[in-house]
Amino acid sequence: MMDTHEALAELASQGLLRTRRVVAGPQGPYLEVEDSQLLSFCSNDYLGLANHPEIVAAATTALHKYGMGAAASPLISGHSAAQEQLEHDLAAFCGQPAALSFSNGYMANLGVIGALVGVGDTVVVDRLSHASLIDGARLSGASLKVFPHNDAARLEQVLARCSSPRKLVVSDAVFSMDGDAAPLANLAAVCARHDAWLLVDDAHGLGVLGPQGRGSLAAAGVQAPHVLLMGTLGKAAGVAGAFIAGESGLLAWIMQRARTYMFSTANPPALAAATSASLSIIVREEWRRQRLRQLATQLRTALTGLPWSLLPSDTAIQPLIVGDNHLARRLSQRLRTEGLWVPAICPPTVPKGTARLRISLSALHTDSHISQLAEALRRAAQEHHA
Repeated sequence: MMDTHEALAELASQGLLRTRRVVAGPQGPYLEVEDSQLLSFCSNDYLGLANHPEIVAAATTALHKYGMGAAASPLISGHSAAQEQLEHDLAAFCGQPAALSFSNGYMANLGVIGALVGVGDTVVVDRLSHASLIDGARLSGASLKVFPHNDAARLEQVLARCSSPRKLVVSDAVFSMDGDAAPLANLAAVCARHDAWLLVDDAHGLGVLGPQGRGSLAAAGVQAPHVLLMGTLGKAAGVAGAFIAGESGLLAWIMQRARTYMFSTANPPALAAATSASLSIIVREEWRRQRLRQLATQLRTALTGLPWSLLPSDTAIQPLIVGDNHLARRLSQRLRTEGLWVPAICPPTVPKGTARLRISLSALHTDSHISQLAEALRRAAQEHHA
């Protein structure tokens, strides 16, 4: 039996021990964290919608109408009128024929992959794909193959050698730790040539990219029967949950076979109503996406000359590569003493030797917030090299 105390001590010695911090009050540019107010660069609330009054009001109204819990799986009695409306709204928002709601993105990816492929089939994943895609591929029983990050040419070579009856390619649209985007048009074209499905995880692009925030596939001009979109609703949308969107017949099959859908209690109706309200705001308030682009440009200019480099990213995710696990955690702690919360991300979440500060931007950040972060990082750099 494993000695958990010893194992935890070993994680701590490697700078890999994770901790939780208690947050009080709503999400926003500032968070109340363990009796301290911290300027937050750690949230995925990219558009600043998590505490939007219209979304809160929609949830409150729905609570009075539906109560709190859905009380059953969607295939029993848990599929509410609010959830039905949300699925129509999600399909229209993404420009897809149909949508199916899931409890969260992790469960969506596990369920969809397992519904589409199994023993004797093949799943091909981008090397930097999210853990839920990799776990879904492993749990499906299909053969798992990996192609180099964002390399459509190598993907074509893998598929050309594959003789499986069913083939599924999976990739993030925006990679959560690097902030770069997948070449979706190229990936979709390769999959079409080799009769493979393409599952795109747009957790970090939905709401932020594309016309009216309709996501990475819309930004790339990709819509095809063999392409499926997975979107999460707890990031730019500011609520919670996830969905799959795509061709109606394919989604009907997934509803019959995705175990994480079939055997999970449905999300609360009030959450569905809040999400529908959020989609309306995302479409009409273009200034939030414009602001994110301005902030990313401002940050990259402000951090020029540091001993650590930002990865190339045009998204709300701006990773500052530090390298050493302990240094990344020290820098994060150093920033916290100055009232800033910037998380250190270490292996196995990112490859060994690429520990980083993951700076997440929100449309509600101000110019002075960016300046405050940049000045604190410069002071930390001076101390590090003193």
